[in-house]
Amino acid sequence: VKYRERKEVRMEKVLERFAEKMMPVANAIGSQRHMQAVRNGLISILPLTIVGSFFVILLNIPINGYAELIAPYKDELDIPFRFTVGIMSLYSAFTIGSFLGKSYKLDDVTSGFLAMLATILMIVPVNIKEGVTTAGTTVSGRYIPIAPLSSQGLFGAIVASLIAVEIYRFVKEKKIEIKMPDGVPPVVASSFAALFPTLIIIILFWIPRHFFGFDLNGIISFAISPLKVFLTGNNLIGGVLTQFFICLFWIFGIHGHAVLGPIIRPFWDQAIIQNMELFQAGTSAYQLPNIFTEQFFQWYAQMGGTGGTLALVVLFMTSKSQYLKQLGKLSILPGIFNINEPMIFGAPIVMNPLLAVPFMLVPVVNTIVVYIFTALNIIPRMMVKPPFTVPAPLGALITTNWNWMACVLVFICFFVSLAIYYPFFKLFEKRTLDNENVQSAGE
Repeated sequence: VKYRERKEVRMEKVLERFAEKMMPVANAIGSQRHMQAVRNGLISILPLTIVGSFFVILLNIPINGYAELIAPYKDELDIPFRFTVGIMSLYSAFTIGSFLGKSYKLDDVTSGFLAMLATILMIVPVNIKEGVTTAGTTVSGRYIPIAPLSSQGLFGAIVASLIAVEIYRFVKEKKIEIKMPDGVPPVVASSFAALFPTLIIIILFWIPRHFFGFDLNGIISFAISPLKVFLTGNNLIGGVLTQFFICLFWIFGIHGHAVLGPIIRPFWDQAIIQNMELFQAGTSAYQLPNIFTEQFFQWYAQMGGTGGTLALVVLFMTSKSQYLKQLGKLSILPGIFNINEPMIFGAPIVMNPLLAVPFMLVPVVNTIVVYIFTALNIIPRMMVKPPFTVPAPLGALITTNWNWMACVLVFICFFVSLAIYYPFFKLFEKRTLDNENVQSAGE
């Protein structure tokens, strides 16, 4: 017993020293203004992508005769999806630009509009001489295609937004602006102050793209394609490493998603939206390109929250320790809805060598298990984006086009998690009981 206690103390000291070295790096990544703007901007458009996802579900309810029933209205029912998820890059440009401008104490609305302008200028309009719409109306003229504003244009929109706001900031700092008299309303003054940045952004994005064919979005997409495939495609090592590092940061009390979110969230969002668009276009859910979406981890690897702690909550509820049992009862409801801060900081899992090992091991093992099922086409890929608070069995069912085997797999992952957590839980329970007995004897 003494040897085990000394070993735990040594491990705690190792974790503390490691945390001291990691903290500056994590803080630097998490507080970097451009990273924050990207993360906050993408999170801000969640209502659009989540509600848009429901229309994908609405168009694909697995009931006999349903497809024939909605067939006459399919084009109309598809519009909410196209104007939410279908132009997510445009919305992202505005929100990212607004957050970055606000961090520089610039006008956030103007920053958002300039970011949108830069994004749209990268699109080459389609010139239709004469055509007919699905409603039979004859059309002609120049139109902006919607495809470049979808997931395929997301990284171009991010870069364009950051550049546009930096131009706005530079012009503002150098005082290259039209100053209005003091009596002019602030809204009018800020509009005139943005005239020169607007002109510079138009020239910078318009001439290279439309006169020289310089495709910034295409270049960025090509440059990051290896990283995208590694993180969100079908690469098992990338999926495992993503889970490992998210859990590792949490163990040191650092919000893993907040630190890695600015790096990986754009890839996650692009992956699920790409799956969604292809599924909406008729591709089978089994043939979608991306396995490792955020939803894959939410419903399988992170059941109950980061670390798959729902299984640990259930074990706590059966504990002989009064503290662990009470904590389990308090954590079960949030855990069902994938919120586990009560467990992470209440057990605690943070800086706890006994629970840190299964906390990292459970998501990795579950990721491997579900990857095998998915790669063998036993279950389909994820194709919609429900809220993360949807309970795991229901979330897996919805996101795999109502595949019952995906729901069964959630329970398989839950029992795998129980098996991994159990021996560590028993050791932690014994230590907690010993502390409770010592405290009772003292009282």
